[in-house]
Amino acid sequence: MAQTTMTVEKVTEADVVISPNVGNRAYVTFLAGDKDYWMGVVGLAKGLRKVKSAYPLVVAILPDVPEEHRQILVAQGCIIREIEPVHPPENQEGYSMAYYVINYSKLRIWEFVEYEKMIYLDGDVQVFSNIDHLFDTPCGYLYAVKDCFCEVSWSKTPQYKLGYCQQSPEKVTWPVQSHGSPPPIYFNAGMLVFEPNLITYEDLLRVVQITTPTYFAEQDFLNMYFRDIYKPIPSTYNLVLAMLWRHPECVDLDQISVVHYCANGSKPWRYTGEGEHMDREDIKMLVKKWWDIYEDSSLDYQKFVKTESKLNPNIAAFTNESGGDIPESLAPSAA
Repeated sequence: MAQTTMTVEKVTEADVVISPNVGNRAYVTFLAGDKDYWMGVVGLAKGLRKVKSAYPLVVAILPDVPEEHRQILVAQGCIIREIEPVHPPENQEGYSMAYYVINYSKLRIWEFVEYEKMIYLDGDVQVFSNIDHLFDTPCGYLYAVKDCFCEVSWSKTPQYKLGYCQQSPEKVTWPVQSHGSPPPIYFNAGMLVFEPNLITYEDLLRVVQITTPTYFAEQDFLNMYFRDIYKPIPSTYNLVLAMLWRHPECVDLDQISVVHYCANGSKPWRYTGEGEHMDREDIKMLVKKWWDIYEDSSLDYQKFVKTESKLNPNIAAFTNESGGDIPESLAPSAA
């Protein structure tokens, strides 16, 4: 599938219109660099619109994101929040992926205290059914989906070497006699339900500077930091694609709400079908579903709002003060 190019007219802060349903909840994602990850964020914004989410999508972006990409995101209804990078101590062992080092900057989202609760989603995530109800989970916890330890990216860990995975612990039991207590439940950080808090934010930045970086970068750090308040939620809220071939008995695609395209070769906007497992029919289907959303022009922000305002008179806040049509430069509110 060919990459789609988007061009938009310049949008300024003066054009921002806030929807009455923004409230104090929001989805949030993270974007860095000048490559093609903006396409994933556009797909996510349109996916949230398709499932009729009531809440906006905030994009925490680093200074190196080009203005062109920022304008595309604003035109797609995203709320842009620029953040500064977070630099951890030097990692002597290396990361699973070299670019993981920049992911520590995601810690900045705990500073977004204008929202009482947020749902974080990676840019390579797509939402296929409404998950707004997760905002109603009890406060005081961090919610996320358990990760899978079966892919080769985990090869340096004792879990992988033993063949143990928390997704199916009955298959290979943890050898307590030789290895001690089982490792604590470990979550994938591509989807999180959390509460921004300045005290937590400042402590995260303090602790990260005195914590030796490890193989999975900020994901390891977040697992360590939130170990005592982490609550697992079902994998339907963050289907890591390796589950399809590692634990197929645990997956019912008809029940999946959120798909995480994190397997090598699975990013829909880069997908070629090459690479291990990428020729599977379920992978092809999920990539096609992503592209169907991304290429659906009716889900573009301005078109969607115009259509919804005709169906729902309560969306009058989206129109300009004179009561006319939505201005061409209308900028972000609800995703």
